[in-house]
Amino acid sequence: MSSNVQGALFALLAFGIYATHDVVVKFLGVDFHAIQIIFFAGLLSFPLVTVMLMNDRTDGHLRPVHPWWTALRTISTVITGVSAFYAFSVLPLAQTYAILFAAPLLITLIAIPVLGEKVGLRRGLAVLVGLLGVLIVLRPGSAPLSLGHMAALAAAVFSSLASVVVRKIGSDERSVVLLLYPMVANFVVLGLALPFVYRPMEIHQIGMLGIISLFGFIATLLIIMAYRRAEAVIVAPMQYSQMIWAAFYGYLIFDEVPDEWTLVGAGVIIASGIYIVMREGKTAVSENRPVLGTRSRPETGVMPRISLLLRRRANRDLSEG
Repeated sequence: MSSNVQGALFALLAFGIYATHDVVVKFLGVDFHAIQIIFFAGLLSFPLVTVMLMNDRTDGHLRPVHPWWTALRTISTVITGVSAFYAFSVLPLAQTYAILFAAPLLITLIAIPVLGEKVGLRRGLAVLVGLLGVLIVLRPGSAPLSLGHMAALAAAVFSSLASVVVRKIGSDERSVVLLLYPMVANFVVLGLALPFVYRPMEIHQIGMLGIISLFGFIATLLIIMAYRRAEAVIVAPMQYSQMIWAAFYGYLIFDEVPDEWTLVGAGVIIASGIYIVMREGKTAVSENRPVLGTRSRPETGVMPRISLLLRRRANRDLSEG
């Protein structure tokens, strides 16, 4: 079995676990606010993430080199987490994924002013077509837009902004700085908001929080294994397999059947995203490769970014070599 096939299989397994993770979020979202879910899921993730960070042997301190960019990314991550978890709790799974899949399109747009990325006619048209797909999913004017739709859009926008900021400052900042600040911000900001939304949880619901943390951790490790074995252009499109899981889980558990416009819009968005990934895979097309460099689902602050963990691992391997 070739390394690319191994990487694709690891990625498919990871995104299947992520989809199951989102099902648990949706279950808890019926009774609990997204703030409470993320706060406790992040709290339970801290021991797992700490183990991952203990091997960071790079010298330095925890003060950011670019404090304003770091602050912008941290704020974006907190907004993304609350928005994404809320969207999963109130929208059909397939509709939430379809909107979140707009992230590569938004990353491409945001990279123009932030990274100085030059987007040619083909990628520009792909972005426009993909955004048309978002409008097909939302159908403004023909169907009421809920707070859940706005939350999903906010998650897509702010996760894209966080991704581009990492590409902007990632070469200057220590990985551990970029990894820890969003998690600490989630703990502090959501902890302050928690008393206003807190509801007591039963033991099985606490167990579900543990499942969210554990599944996020396992999926993160699998994605790392996928990117260490296969090319980014092979691994990145595997995220769209979550739409299959969304249709399966939605029908089996939540009695959700995606309507035809959601499927059409999702197809347009996915096709545009894959095209952008393939174009970035050609080195002559993109110097920054902001979409391929992201390598993570929308950030929630519960688990660290894949790209930063990969960079930390590469630095450790280099120091040991």
